[in-house]
Amino acid sequence: MQGFSDVLERRTTTDLVFDQLRDEIVSLELLPGAKVSEADVARRFGVSRQPVRDAFNRLESLDLLVIQPQKATKVRGFSMERIDHARFVRLAVELEVIRSACAIWDPSREAALQENLDEQQAVIDAGKPEAFHALDYAFHKLICELGGHPLAFGTIEECKQRIDRLCMLSLGRAREAATLLEDHKEIAAALNRRDAETAAQVARRHLARLDDTIAEVHRTHAEFFD
Repeated sequence: MQGFSDVLERRTTTDLVFDQLRDEIVSLELLPGAKVSEADVARRFGVSRQPVRDAFNRLESLDLLVIQPQKATKVRGFSMERIDHARFVRLAVELEVIRSACAIWDPSREAALQENLDEQQAVIDAGKPEAFHALDYAFHKLICELGGHPLAFGTIEECKQRIDRLCMLSLGRAREAATLLEDHKEIAAALNRRDAETAAQVARRHLARLDDTIAEVHRTHAEFFD
């Protein structure tokens, strides 16, 4: 019978492989269509094939890999249908989170969110738009936590991850970061006023900013789409 320590060790190894491969796929180090071999990955990490297989299954559930029996596993291409679905689900969840947050927003929550906004401004002022990405995630996560729905961010994060690697192909990321920060500030201001209608309007505009990016990538990198 397999002991607890063996299960824990395998789970930890699976997480290691999963995290590394996910980062490589999202950063486009592994491009859509690239073949990924269980045996090669196992040799690379010095592990058995089981944790690699488990990591592959998790990546497939995020639409990052395509696993076909008796055929090569590949990095999944982009799909406009899956992208549209992810954006629909994310918008629905975020709007409900914002509505709930407005009902309980108070000065302590305002201060916690302002700290994140100050950090966003600092990295943009320092000319480090690449650091903005993590703070953007933290901003939306904070609203879920402060609004009383921390588990909702799991759904939002999954939807974001399905689109993030596509956004890596877009241009003008420094300019985009500054624009997104202004949206964040407007959302925060509406929350501070407990103005759910305005907060929702800004959130819709905020997420719609991806429209042009998606259209641009689809036009310039059609080979990466299914």
